[in-house]
Amino acid sequence: MADDDDFSESTTPDVASTTSTSEDVASTSGELPLAGDGRVYLVPYGWWSQACKSIDASGLRGVPYVAAPPPATSYSSKIINMFNSDQVFNLQREIVEEGEDVSGRSYALIASDMWSQALKWYRELGIEELKEKNLPIEGSSDVYNIALRISVIRSTSIITVKISRKDNTLEVHRKASKIFSGDSDPVRIWDFLGQTELLLMNAWNWVPQDVRQPDQEILLHVHALEPPSRRNEFKQDEPSIPSNKTTGFFYDGSIESKGNGISSNHGSELFSGGLKAVGLGLVGLENLGNTCYMNSALQCLVHTTKLVNFFLGDFTKEVNHHNPLGTRGELALEFGDLLRQLWSLDKTPVAPHHFKGKLARFAPQFRGYNQHDSQELLAFLLDGLHEDLNQVKQKPYIETKDADGRPDEEVADEHWQYHLSRNNSIIVDTCQGQYKSTLVCPVCKKVSITFDPFMYLSLPLSASNTRTMTVTVISTNGTTEPSQHTISMLKSAQLKHFIQGLSASCSLRDDETLLIASVYNNRIVGYLEEPSDLISLVRDGDRLAAYRLQKNSDAASILVFVHQRQETIITVTRWKQFGTPLMARLPKPSTGTTICTEFLKAMNPFLRSGHSALSSSRSDSTNCCARIPEEITKEAVQIADLDLFQFYLTDERCQLQLSKIEMDESVSFNVPKKYVHVLVNWSEKAFEQYDLGLLSSLPEVYKSGGIFARRPQESVSLYSCLEAFLTDEPLGPDDMWYCPQCKDHRQADKKLDLWRLPEILIIHLKRFSYNRFIKHKLDTAVEFPIHNLDLSGYISRKPETVAEGVTQQPSMHYRLYAVSNHYGGMGGGHYTAHVFHEGGNRWYNFDDSRVSQISEESIKTSAAYVLFYRRI
Repeated sequence: MADDDDFSESTTPDVASTTSTSEDVASTSGELPLAGDGRVYLVPYGWWSQACKSIDASGLRGVPYVAAPPPATSYSSKIINMFNSDQVFNLQREIVEEGEDVSGRSYALIASDMWSQALKWYRELGIEELKEKNLPIEGSSDVYNIALRISVIRSTSIITVKISRKDNTLEVHRKASKIFSGDSDPVRIWDFLGQTELLLMNAWNWVPQDVRQPDQEILLHVHALEPPSRRNEFKQDEPSIPSNKTTGFFYDGSIESKGNGISSNHGSELFSGGLKAVGLGLVGLENLGNTCYMNSALQCLVHTTKLVNFFLGDFTKEVNHHNPLGTRGELALEFGDLLRQLWSLDKTPVAPHHFKGKLARFAPQFRGYNQHDSQELLAFLLDGLHEDLNQVKQKPYIETKDADGRPDEEVADEHWQYHLSRNNSIIVDTCQGQYKSTLVCPVCKKVSITFDPFMYLSLPLSASNTRTMTVTVISTNGTTEPSQHTISMLKSAQLKHFIQGLSASCSLRDDETLLIASVYNNRIVGYLEEPSDLISLVRDGDRLAAYRLQKNSDAASILVFVHQRQETIITVTRWKQFGTPLMARLPKPSTGTTICTEFLKAMNPFLRSGHSALSSSRSDSTNCCARIPEEITKEAVQIADLDLFQFYLTDERCQLQLSKIEMDESVSFNVPKKYVHVLVNWSEKAFEQYDLGLLSSLPEVYKSGGIFARRPQESVSLYSCLEAFLTDEPLGPDDMWYCPQCKDHRQADKKLDLWRLPEILIIHLKRFSYNRFIKHKLDTAVEFPIHNLDLSGYISRKPETVAEGVTQQPSMHYRLYAVSNHYGGMGGGHYTAHVFHEGGNRWYNFDDSRVSQISEESIKTSAAYVLFYRRI
């Protein structure tokens, strides 16, 4: 119910959740439209009157009504009422003289904002004050929803209220009947919402004229608070024991005596201890269909103390409805309403349909019911809430200046004040920090320093920030056998850095260079030739060969030899490729003899014992050394070719035998080619002399042990992840920096440093990696502190000197209070949230609509995705 000026035609799911049936009198009338969040509370008048003395309730004057059963007009109606399960009574205005005792069976009808203030007052009372005011410290009280059918007789302004079994559960109906049943004491209801009959007249007007009926009913949902059946009795020598129930608003937490009051062992700003009430905030969110990512992110945010304080208060006055960068305040209002529902005394899981709809409206990427990323939702939601609550209506334009040698403190403060002049909201105050960004030009060494705000930190998983890659190095001149080399480098490294490491590992000579190729199905399918390409583009399952080539500018073309042998299946004989391709420089002049010579050189390491490159032409040879002869004669090459191999030019895909290469004939090309592909047809006799076991199968870049094999569980420290984040690294080729001194885009080295830390520090662990070929999730376990995250060693900002020998700086120690978890892989998964609740020092698991207590030891898992820390 609401005042006439606040009358709205919108209903909320909290107020109107019961659907009328064809048997209902008011089946066509719908439900009562209410203003604000629509919640109405029915509370004991004595409790409310005590609260009014301490809260901002000035100007509120209750209108008293007395509840009485309607007069029975006949004996038959009395008989009917005896068997009628509905509780029906009239509300009539009553004149109460000043000073008249109204304690008895009296209730107050109040709006949700007044309820929040009264609840705040109650939680701030100490035990002695509760005793003095005769207020409950423990009990079985609970808030439950009563569906009331209200009609008004316009001529007499008599309000008729019906509590029907059709609209309420049996238990709720019994509780409601106990409140309103008539006995020797009259039941009074003081309306602190406004003139009730006037509101109902407006409700009547809301009903379409063509469906109005004389006894038109309006459906109203009221949150009723049933007081305990009797007050607690205190003994002077026996302290009160707090209730362990998770329902009701009565205090439940870790209590210690401090003078005449009570306090919790864990400080909280919410209502000076509101988070300590176990019964509040332990409400789940229903899964609307793949919305676990949203539920996980929301539960972490709605348990952020400062945000709870803000949105449970009168936050609407700070909503910016005119900021074009926001949602005109709609997202903030919807979030505030959802938070209030989750912090109400009603423990029924909330279905966030309205919030999901509002989210999809302003963030189309979250439309539908596909799975999304909880961190991406958090990023959008925090930014959207900030813009909706930004108190800066006209953002000034101030041109930022470069450091130019000025002290960091001066430049940082200048950038921060500029940021605050354009951004002023609870989100900035709570969640935003500042880091220092340093860029160094690799050419002119120009240094650029800026100070930028951040909402959260996205940290790489340091153990997985390095990549281990195995490559087979193959010589082209036959001097060495193929060898495998494993190199570990940062995932952000470029191909040129990897080649440098591989060159050192294989002792590459100054007159050699490496050409890396990807081999698939016994032929080369691609080359890694762009030095600036990231090694992350190479997949774990790829097989790489690195060829040692002579540096020879005169022979730019490269010979690629692909092996073939005859294979007979039933009666069909065909050529089938095998082994790993070999390479050599294309000699000049290019003839069949010179090409064959290069091939025999490359094949020298694979000669079996007792053979040489000329053994086919010298049957009496006993040369056992696997080396290249000083000179291979033309005759020897011809004999070797005729007996062992035949050579054909082929296409780039190595599928066609285009032309046979004859020994004495020159080989020419219409256009210059970088790669000349040659098919080498092996005879059975060749297999007697050569062993290609070393090249039968190249190893994978990273062997995971099979699709179902589990990699050894890696564990890294959160501090090492932070160090990896703060390590300088070159910018990517797609993120070049324009150097003002060189007047050109440069791949500068970038270094980040933390400068200002926020009150709430959100840390995103980068578990998901993406590139154009593959998406992958990292299951690395992160060892993160729960009670004391110490960042004092990671701050570049020097402490401020406030007096001689005295420095001052905000605390750099943080305590964990929430975690957004992701279980599963890229193809499918599930999000949950772990939240620390200050009532009784407990952690809770929020799994959509299910809320359960968990141990602190179970918080640390490899599913931890987003960490929420509060400054100590």
